[in-house]
Amino acid sequence: MTDASNSTPRVGRRTLMRSMLLAAVALPLAACTVKDDPLAQQARAGDNKNYIAGDGAVEEYAVEQRTDPVQITAETYQGSDVDFADYLGSPVVMNFWYAACAPCRIEAPHLRKLNEQFAGKVNFLGVNVRDEKDAALAFERSFEIPYESVQDTSGAIQLAMTQYVPLQAVPTTLVLDRKGRVRARVIGAVEESTLRSLIQTALDEEL
Repeated sequence: MTDASNSTPRVGRRTLMRSMLLAAVALPLAACTVKDDPLAQQARAGDNKNYIAGDGAVEEYAVEQRTDPVQITAETYQGSDVDFADYLGSPVVMNFWYAACAPCRIEAPHLRKLNEQFAGKVNFLGVNVRDEKDAALAFERSFEIPYESVQDTSGAIQLAMTQYVPLQAVPTTLVLDRKGRVRARVIGAVEESTLRSLIQTALDEEL
């Protein structure tokens, strides 16, 4: 098995191109509100804090707004193979994080509790945007994270998901519906009650 610290997540070329095109289409709309966008303001600040702290605001997407299913294959730090095609039929929680990110530490206990609460019903996956294997595993041990994470220091997964995960907007948490489409997004440290509600809605939703 290849060492996960040196592995690069493999994102389908069609998925990558589709995400880039969707981002290009969305750009004119985003430009209309960029002056009032707190994430954009933080990006321009140049204060070198290495992350953009969202306010935990939630955005949910109606069925007709959702894009194609996420298609990602990768390998976790523990060496497990991940293929999002295997997740179809169950909601998925994707959490983008890294060890030195203060908001990531705040939300870690909430994610652990929810993973335990929805065990067997919902798939959880971390996407680490910065750390090598040792630092990532140390964080997971420290916060007793029960689910695994894939390494995305290359930015391949973030690029494929750029419509939903702005660069440097860490942490960001996505909830995918049973068909693998993004149905909700939280930028910033996610509240336990908020994410529980989003997960339960994804479970109860009839598609």
